[in-house]
Amino acid sequence: MKHLLKLSDLTPEEITEILNLADQLKYESKNGIEHHRLKGKKLGMIFQKSSTRTRVSFEAGMYDLGGTALFLSSNDLQIGRGEPVQDTARVLSRYLDGIMIRTYKQSEVEDLAKYGSIPIINGLTDYCHPCQVLADLMTIREYKGVIAGNKLCYVGDGNNMANSLIVGCIKMGMAVSIACPENYKPDADIMKWAAENGDFVCTTDVLAAAKDADVLYTDVWASMGQEGEAAERKKIFAGYQINSDVMAVAKPDAMVMHCLPAHRGEEIAEDVLEAHANDIFDEAENRLHAQKAVLCMVMA
Repeated sequence: MKHLLKLSDLTPEEITEILNLADQLKYESKNGIEHHRLKGKKLGMIFQKSSTRTRVSFEAGMYDLGGTALFLSSNDLQIGRGEPVQDTARVLSRYLDGIMIRTYKQSEVEDLAKYGSIPIINGLTDYCHPCQVLADLMTIREYKGVIAGNKLCYVGDGNNMANSLIVGCIKMGMAVSIACPENYKPDADIMKWAAENGDFVCTTDVLAAAKDADVLYTDVWASMGQEGEAAERKKIFAGYQINSDVMAVAKPDAMVMHCLPAHRGEEIAEDVLEAHANDIFDEAENRLHAQKAVLCMVMA
C-alpha cells in the first residue's frame, strides 16, 4: 500500500490489515506502550479545508509514532497562489516523508500521488473521505464484534461521506441503504458499482431505508463550501433526520454514528445524539488510531 487516495483502491484484505493494526496501536496507546514506528519521519499536512479532528488526530498521531507533523494551510503555500500541484508535489517530496491533504478536488490528491515520490493520504475531498470510514469500520467492529453481515443506513446528503461509506461497507460485507432527496444522491458510478457488488439500496424513504439497520449514520446537510446553500438545504432535507421514529424501525441495539461536527436538531435529534454519545465519540477517537495505522502502512 503506497498511498491512501480512496477506498476503492484498497482490497478487503488491505482494509482488514489497517483495522487490525489500528486495534493494536489503540491497545498500546491505552496501556502506555511506546510505538515510535515513524521515528524521524516528517508528515506535511496541507489544509485547503479547515478541520478539528483531521488536524489534531494526524498531528497527535505523528507525535505518538515518534515523527513530526507540519501544518501547511493554503495561505502558507504557493499552491494557494497558483503554483501547479505537480510542482508542489515535486518540491515537498524532497523535504518530507509523506503528505496528508484535505482539499476540494479529488484530482489534486491524485496529482500529488502522480507527480510526487512520497506517500499521499487523502484527508478529505469533495468526492470521498477514506480516513473517516476506516475509523467508522473500526468502531463498528468494536461494537458489533464483526463487520460483515451488518446493515448500515445512511440518512442525509449523498456527499463524500456517503460515497466512502458505500465503498468501505460493501467491500467489507455489509448491506448499505441510503436515504436522501431525489436530487442529492451519491456519486452515480459508486452506486452502480455498489449495486453490482453488494446489497445496496438508495431511496427517498427514510423509514424504509432504516428498517432493521444495525448502524444508523448521518452527516450535516450543508458541507464545507456549501454555506451559501444552507437555508435552501434546510428546507429540502427537513425530513432527513435520525430521530426517535427512525430509531424505532432500526434494530433495538442499533448504534448511531456521525462524522462530526453535528448540527443538533437538524440531521440528528438532540436526544438521539446524547443517548448514543459513546458510539459517536468512540468513533471520533478512532480517527486517531485508524490514521496512525495508515501512516505506518504507507510511511514505515
